Amino acid sequence: MKEITKWSITVALAGFLFGFDTVVISGANSPVKELWNLSPFMHGTFIMSMALWGTVVGSLLGGFPTKILGRKKTLFWIGILFFVSALGCALTQDPYTFSAFRFIGGIGVGVSSVAAPIYITEISSESNRGKLGGLYQFWLVFGILIAFVSNWLLKGVDGANDWRWMLGVEAIPALIYTLMVMKVPNSPRWLVLQKKDDAAAMLVLQKIYNGAASAQQRLEEIKLDLQQKTSSENLFQKKYSRILWLGFLIAFFNQLSGINFVLYYAPQILEQAGLGGAESLFNSISIGIVNLIFTFIGVRLLDKLGRKQLIIIGSIGYIISLVMVGICFQMELSATLLLIFICTFVASHAIGQGAVIWVFLSEIYPNRVRAYGQSWGTSTHWVFAAIITLVTPFFIDDKEGIMRDNLWNIYYFFAGMMVLQLIWAIIYMPETKGRTLEELEKDLVDHAK
Repeated sequence: MKEITKWSITVALAGFLFGFDTVVISGANSPVKELWNLSPFMHGTFIMSMALWGTVVGSLLGGFPTKILGRKKTLFWIGILFFVSALGCALTQDPYTFSAFRFIGGIGVGVSSVAAPIYITEISSESNRGKLGGLYQFWLVFGILIAFVSNWLLKGVDGANDWRWMLGVEAIPALIYTLMVMKVPNSPRWLVLQKKDDAAAMLVLQKIYNGAASAQQRLEEIKLDLQQKTSSENLFQKKYSRILWLGFLIAFFNQLSGINFVLYYAPQILEQAGLGGAESLFNSISIGIVNLIFTFIGVRLLDKLGRKQLIIIGSIGYIISLVMVGICFQMELSATLLLIFICTFVASHAIGQGAVIWVFLSEIYPNRVRAYGQSWGTSTHWVFAAIITLVTPFFIDDKEGIMRDNLWNIYYFFAGMMVLQLIWAIIYMPETKGRTLEELEKDLVDHAK
């Protein structure tokens, strides 16, 4: 079991790079905009959202290398993409080259969100799948926190070039991760279904289930998938319609909560609330700390309360906190009170959607289409993340933003979407805790025919 935990932690480090890479741009947001004198369109398109468009591409295409090359090789190349992106962004001299390297990092994020959760899910047992799968989200939010801390510490280190150090420092953990992931084994389900290597799969399964008998039983269950017709590998067919909708909706609601809106633009939002300058970067750290603490709580509860209950709890927290943030802006209440409710919002996300989404997406798809299904869910997530990040400057830009004087309407909109998520979770979302992947396939696919 210690080896399973070690492998899971190693692969989950891809989540650290994911979190760091996506949020570190918040510290370079204003300096880069001023350096190249960018319009809201250029700023939103080529600086803030370009990595997310790379993430969309990575998540859309990530299922192919994850299935064909294998989870392990794909995870290795993710580290290379992050390393190249970090160094490239630090050394670039124009916004177009900068956006190209951000795009490369985004591809790494997108493929990571496909390959890493799948790998951890496939080397876990039903009793610890939530806890180990949640490690990916834990490292993700730890990466977010470290990005906020790193940006704050590097503020003033090299004057106008601070932002280069903020982005370039990511190359260090990217290199460490790349070397570490070379030592993990291949996924047993990939070995059986793609390589037809039962012996190698059996060695891994014995470590997962602590015994030859249990491992042999699980191997036989996995091999049943080989008896299915090749047409079963086509994700977009009627029998998979339920899980396609489940993957789409959990990803859709994840982004329509407004989480990336808050995380990406945290310093700017806090400045507009009266917590300006370097202080806004420092206060962003408090957001990261809350995110980390409540993600840890959520991960611990995944195998106890279950995925569905956490989504319901998080939805209620979302609604209350988003309405209160809107009221704080509308009634011009204290900036400290606003920060408290923003932190409450982040806590609600961390214990609900944040802890659940990557585990849930990697559980609901059958073995044969898991890589493609994960791509479907994650690409939905990242398409909406990219759209929200792209259009945000048009709404909140302090000079040209169409809602710069009534930001509260944005938060009321997100609160309304979370009411819909709460209804969906109560009525339609299935519980997946404590069940093998093969059992879930029978329930969500075979019984839904």
